[in-house]
Amino acid sequence: MANHDVLTGLPNRALLEDRLSQAVLYAQRYDRWVTVVFIDLDNFKFVNDTLGHNAGDELLKTVASRMVDCVRATDTVVRLGGDEFVVVLFDQPANVDLVSETLQKLRAALAEPVRLGAHLVRATASIGIANYPKDGTDPDTLLANADAAMYRAKEFGRDNFQFYAPEFNTRAHEKFVLQEELRNALARSEFTLLYQPQVDLRSGRVFAVEALIRWNHPTLGTVMPTMFIPTAEETGLIVPIGDWVLHEACRQNKAWQDAGLPPLTVCVNVSARQFRERNLIDRIVSALKDSGLEARYLELEVTESLIMQDIELAVATMNALQSLGVQISIDDFGTGYSSLSALKTFPVARLKIDKSFIKDLAADENDQAVASAVISLGQNLNLRVIAEGVETDDQVAFLRRNNCDEMQGYHFSRPVCAQDIEELLGGGRKD
Repeated sequence: MANHDVLTGLPNRALLEDRLSQAVLYAQRYDRWVTVVFIDLDNFKFVNDTLGHNAGDELLKTVASRMVDCVRATDTVVRLGGDEFVVVLFDQPANVDLVSETLQKLRAALAEPVRLGAHLVRATASIGIANYPKDGTDPDTLLANADAAMYRAKEFGRDNFQFYAPEFNTRAHEKFVLQEELRNALARSEFTLLYQPQVDLRSGRVFAVEALIRWNHPTLGTVMPTMFIPTAEETGLIVPIGDWVLHEACRQNKAWQDAGLPPLTVCVNVSARQFRERNLIDRIVSALKDSGLEARYLELEVTESLIMQDIELAVATMNALQSLGVQISIDDFGTGYSSLSALKTFPVARLKIDKSFIKDLAADENDQAVASAVISLGQNLNLRVIAEGVETDDQVAFLRRNNCDEMQGYHFSRPVCAQDIEELLGGGRKD
């Protein structure tokens, strides 16, 4: 019992090192390979959450049995715990194609439907492979490198296998360092906000700004959000970072008002992770209260795909925000999969046409068709429509011809610091 998993009957972690050490010794003596295969089931949590733990246990037992059937008696299938397995392929010829054949066999066996009560479930897996001697000469290194390759398979969209390459470890190390630096960045006040004006296409008036985060890294200089937001999302750090953005944007907007500038709306992006937080409303109330900003001068931007993950929850959250007086807009519109019946239930004020449709607007008839359709759709639903990523006179001319309400982009202004916004709007200062 000490060496085997109770649920599946497979060898466990305690026995893995012994089996792998023996395999490596044999390979050294006879100039053979050992292949370590790290397997992580892709949809196990979903099965557990929706069908219950008994169904999850049944899936694990079935998967374990199938893996054992795919390999030789001399090979070892180990359950590490949860939905993670390791297969040690013993006494392998130095031929990557033969290893690939075994892996394809494993994948095909895993993909066969599993009957769980009234449901048929297909299990897919992210698989990482490390080979002795190229990818390591001791059990710990081989396991670590197979694990790194498995995470690489996850990055490629799951349901695939990846062979180890040394740069995986470098990337894993860089990711770890980035996480630590992100944790410190908040404490050391290394983040700053830039603001990109949004312009009324009819009057030319700046009526809002979008708050955009930048990281003033002590050694790398300015780091763009695309370089750190995905990691922040993955680790949950996006919640405290998003909280800081919210408070700082509200504080700055109130400071502009207090300085006598015409009242503006400040737009803040809300990530999927933040949107799912139970205390999101409390956090927004706190930011408004601390800054003294009226709710009507705050707009939250949520992406179309975020809303569609759970429409019921999204509508309830948006209704609660609207009752506070906070405005809501749908960002990246056209890239998700909103149904029109869902869209009409959303309590939103604006649709934002994604910049991918604006980029080639002057020449691409498909982009023109999408942009004009979104403008028409939005206005028929009594929503304002803003185009982002507007850079050229031709794009502006098309948007005006098609009666688009608003625009944002380099054509008018890049994202700038708070002081530049003050100078930009200074001409409209109230006496």
